[in-house]
Amino acid sequence: MIKIPRPLFPVIAALSKIGRPRFVGGCVRDALLGCPAEDLDIEVSETSFDILAQTLRRFGATDVVGRSFGTVKLSLDGTFYDFSLPRRESKTGQGHRGFKIEPDPTLSDAEAAARRDFTVNAMAWDPATQTLVDPFNGRSDLEAKILRHTSSSFVEDPLRVLRAMQFASRFEMHLAPETIELSRSISHTFTELAPERVWAEWDKWALHSRRPSLGLRVLQQTDWLRHFPEIDALVHTPQDPTWHPEGDVFTHTLHCLDALVAHSDWAKMPFDSRRTLMFAVLAHDFGKPATTVQKERAGVLRWASPRHAHEGGPLVESWLERIGAPHRFAPVISPLVRLHMAHHGTGDQPPSDSHIRRLARKLAPATISELVTVMRADARGRPPRYDPDVLKLIDFIENRAGALALQDNTPQPLILGRHLVERGLTPGPQFKTILDEAFEAQLDGKFTDHDGSMVWIDSHLKPDA
Repeated sequence: MIKIPRPLFPVIAALSKIGRPRFVGGCVRDALLGCPAEDLDIEVSETSFDILAQTLRRFGATDVVGRSFGTVKLSLDGTFYDFSLPRRESKTGQGHRGFKIEPDPTLSDAEAAARRDFTVNAMAWDPATQTLVDPFNGRSDLEAKILRHTSSSFVEDPLRVLRAMQFASRFEMHLAPETIELSRSISHTFTELAPERVWAEWDKWALHSRRPSLGLRVLQQTDWLRHFPEIDALVHTPQDPTWHPEGDVFTHTLHCLDALVAHSDWAKMPFDSRRTLMFAVLAHDFGKPATTVQKERAGVLRWASPRHAHEGGPLVESWLERIGAPHRFAPVISPLVRLHMAHHGTGDQPPSDSHIRRLARKLAPATISELVTVMRADARGRPPRYDPDVLKLIDFIENRAGALALQDNTPQPLILGRHLVERGLTPGPQFKTILDEAFEAQLDGKFTDHDGSMVWIDSHLKPDA
């Protein structure tokens, strides 16, 4: 089942003479799913740590991660493989460091697998007999797309609920009822988690989801959504059924996220682009709960959310900070949230080139290319409503931005201070006023190249320097 890399053949053969090697964890799950097994972890029982390390040193450079963990890393042809002894884990305190870990090479397959979070991750592969070792029926759960906890020790690490979130989204799985209840019982332990651990799971959700909505449903079912109040507030926030027949803002957001990853180019996008877009779509309506009101239109009360896009910018910034996101993301994601309604701001007319230039400027460091992707996800997240006119408008913005070379760029001033000096002006406070006026004229399309900018200078400057 697992395709063993050729450099590992002699290593596995040597380990079989000193103990009982098993491929364990995610690589077994991924192999059963037909996915490439990128991280191969090998657990070796019935041997000692010293003998394991000594055997591995014969094949290449090794790094002892920690004798207390019973783990050795081996480098073969530039690839690292993890080898470890089976181990027992017991909770001794709060947080991810509050565990007592004891390598124990005498553990049976079932005893070694019992410490793992879900049955689908508790399977092993015996390379000697080419058979699956499955003491907790993980294969049947995998086939049924069910995430089920392996044992009651699941409650010892609250991170496992966030792992359930990203696993559900990545593998299109649903949480078993008993695992939902167990997760609800430890919702209060969320505060034990360090932000970097929280971010690691959200990051996997953003990068690898095939149905991101399923992960958010897990948080809702387990009472963990309350730990992310900006998302929790979307639940039951009403929307006008004329424009949003799908339901409340939370339901709309789930449809938008699934529409985003259904994009034909999604799998080809760089990881940072996926992160940016996934979190921008997740947060695009963060401003609605605080701005949603009923207003009378043509004699009918309708739900409306004025300025929700603008109000969402600061909310996504604070949310990203709390979940431990790297600082580089907020400056890109926030303008995508604030401006995701920009295509509705020009009335019945398509946006002008001036509008598009200014939009690109306001978005920086985000881009129009990213913005139209968010807009399309928003437009497609309203089933069964389908609005071809809105999609055509988004296409128009993308095409005009491309024609103006602004899909992935920001307008840069053509007239700089040195040009004013060349015209005989003495540097001073008046430079800013002149340069600001020049840039506004450029955004209005009064000039589009260097020659045009020089003509504009000559016609607008008085030779009083």
